[in-house]
Amino acid sequence: MKLTSGADIAEINRIRAEQVRRALETPPGFYGWNHPVNQFFHCQVYRGCIAALGRANRFPLDGCSVADVGCGTGTWLLEFAQWGADPSRLAGIDLDESRISQAHRRLPGADFHAGDAKRLPWPNSSFDLVSQFTLFTSILETSVKVRIAAEMVRVAKPGGLILWYDFRFNNPRNPNVRGIEAGEIRSLFPGCSVRLERVTLAPPLARRVVPVSYILALLLEQVPFMRTHYLGVIRKPESQP
Repeated sequence: MKLTSGADIAEINRIRAEQVRRALETPPGFYGWNHPVNQFFHCQVYRGCIAALGRANRFPLDGCSVADVGCGTGTWLLEFAQWGADPSRLAGIDLDESRISQAHRRLPGADFHAGDAKRLPWPNSSFDLVSQFTLFTSILETSVKVRIAAEMVRVAKPGGLILWYDFRFNNPRNPNVRGIEAGEIRSLFPGCSVRLERVTLAPPLARRVVPVSYILALLLEQVPFMRTHYLGVIRKPESQP
């Protein structure tokens, strides 16, 4: 699939610039595993993903092929390998070449590409599972979101799953993050079955509460309006090639 509009090209360039800005402005170690709040976020998403995949009869991932779109340094692909996915059938793509280099070092047998997710480098019906974690809310141009979603469906096998985790709300401090509600998610995947649940304690609140009381954070996360993300399992129709 080729870039066909100036708006699409401008959007990809904007995303690249935003990645650079975030890297420069984020304090060293801010997302490090030594911080209890980062452990909390990852653990809760981890648990939610396993439960959602279990309900879809796709856990464990024994022998599955998996592609992570916006894979960063490969963190979630490492998790998928722990959940049973075949390490030689893992793949990922990210705009940031330095992140892809790190991912290669962590998972040398996986198929990594630095590039634009509007043009995924894999054939039709390649993967049992295709995932994205907080990628779509970094995209402001609707046409780009539509193309990436279509590509994710294209490379999923008939009956395969797309695992979705992303913000429901805009970030009031960062206009480059735009939340995606349930209706928009469903519109991005026409013809697919979509099951969504609200998850994740609001990050600003979690960063205050978790260092004081992990248990209190778990209790607050049970309040639906305090959950800021959607975790979804999207199934491609068996009849769709």
